[in-house]
Amino acid sequence: MIVESAREDDLEALLYLYRELSSHDERPADPAPIWAKLLACEQTQVLVGRLGDSVVATCMLTIVPNLTRRGRSYSVIENVVTRADHRGQGLGRALLATAVERAWAADCYKVCLSTGRPETVAFYEACGFAANTKDFLEIRRP
Repeated sequence: MIVESAREDDLEALLYLYRELSSHDERPADPAPIWAKLLACEQTQVLVGRLGDSVVATCMLTIVPNLTRRGRSYSVIENVVTRADHRGQGLGRALLATAVERAWAADCYKVCLSTGRPETVAFYEACGFAANTKDFLEIRRP
């Protein structure tokens, strides 16, 4: 698998993967403008894992500027998904390893991710992430 930054023509493949990530999540009426914003955003990288011409995995890495920790940024990984028929082959682990390497290359002092799926915690721990080092809280818009 080759891990690289997503290209403009990857939108449909990513939307397919995102349906696997969250089948109940509604797709934007017009995702193209959002996709253009993501591709133009200097702090965000949408990474894809390719096998041949197929996008089989993805995650989004955002580097967040920071005024603490001597000004070192931190990063957040979101939307991690591997195509269902390619899971268990180490592709997600390779994708996350690339995301973490890019965060370290940007001099981030930490990399964060969260999951709403208890069954994925062991996978993330096997990739080097530690659960329960901090509490993650969120509030969602009603």
